[in-house]
Amino acid sequence: MNINIITLGCSKNLVDSEYLLRQFKSAGHRVYHDNPDIKADAVILNTCGFILDAKQESIDAILQYVEEKKAGRIRKIIVMGCLSERYRKDLEQELPEVDGFFGVWDHRHVVEALGAWYDPALSNDRLTTTPAHYAYLKISEGCNRQCAFCAIPGIRGKQRSKSIPDLLEEASLLAGRGTRELILIAQDLTNYGIDLQKRRDLPDLLEKLATVDGIEWIRMHYAYPTGFPEEVFRIMSGNPKICNYLDIPVQHVNNRILKSMNRGHDRKVLEDLLYGLRKNVPDVAIRTTALVGFPGETEAEFDELYKFISEFRFDRLGVFQYSHEEDTPAYKLADTIPPNVKQERADRIMELQQQISLELNSSKIGKSYRVIIDAEEDEFYIGRTEYDSPEVDNEVLIRKSKTLQTGEFYQVRIKDAGEFDLFGEII
Repeated sequence: MNINIITLGCSKNLVDSEYLLRQFKSAGHRVYHDNPDIKADAVILNTCGFILDAKQESIDAILQYVEEKKAGRIRKIIVMGCLSERYRKDLEQELPEVDGFFGVWDHRHVVEALGAWYDPALSNDRLTTTPAHYAYLKISEGCNRQCAFCAIPGIRGKQRSKSIPDLLEEASLLAGRGTRELILIAQDLTNYGIDLQKRRDLPDLLEKLATVDGIEWIRMHYAYPTGFPEEVFRIMSGNPKICNYLDIPVQHVNNRILKSMNRGHDRKVLEDLLYGLRKNVPDVAIRTTALVGFPGETEAEFDELYKFISEFRFDRLGVFQYSHEEDTPAYKLADTIPPNVKQERADRIMELQQQISLELNSSKIGKSYRVIIDAEEDEFYIGRTEYDSPEVDNEVLIRKSKTLQTGEFYQVRIKDAGEFDLFGEII
């Protein structure tokens, strides 16, 4: 069969799709990822069900392929992932044309639904869909936190950490195929290992991953502020393989809002962590997200968040507008903030961050950095420093004056800067 897997949502979904691609290829099928041009016998939609916009995107994709099936262009449609986990019964009733709905833990059943045998020996192996030189490494699934706005614990369940030996095997397989950068992902990196060893094992994992031959950069995404193992600061500052980069979603800083969000910490805990990180790793780039328009957020409480962002000057920042999601604790609260106010607050923060980013980038002019080349486009090579994650952060644009190799590292001097791009030349 020709099997086309369509991935919607986050990088964690992408990794799930990559595991399935490996299983189906091993079973003798021809596999494709997000390929709209292929004439597929079966399409697997790996859906997102987190917030309203993501849910709508997934539903639209399902309806599109239902029409393809009706027209005889595909034989089977399989729907899996978060949307299917969250709304399976409703989807089964509304969309009988779909051949199977499966949840987030049903990889074996997805494989078997298309007549293949699931091979447990391949559970740490996958076909990566990213450029060969970097890959996401999902170190755990699920989340023990109970943030009031978040549906993930209800969809993905309690945290299940992958063992260090399994992760080392997976990292070694990736390195053997040319991966040089590992991007650690999870719903919560901070609690990694708590379900296996009753302790937070992220420091031990980092040190062991750094021993894998071929891996040169390891970066961390999605570290919850509460209980973050500060031993990581020492490892980050002392091991050149650990990128001076950390993604810590703060969401808010006002104590009343933090309590209503059930974040499990107050502003002081957050500030101690963030300023402690900058003290111990002065060269660190900190990425974060903010959530605006939470039920009851006053203008004064928003202004407190705005002022903190202005003063702390995060290296990278994204903004979400509160989405009123059923089956979350916050759903019991009245969604009091009008959509236009949510949008205005999000726009204000992004305008502020744009200015901060321009100032921080401008300070890099004249300095040199180690850069990995991700791609080439027209007259430029596209690269990144260790302070930037692919897809979401700054790029370094290098005008083509000599031949560079994708996936290789080069020393680059920054000549100019924009809000979200750096312009450099090979030294």
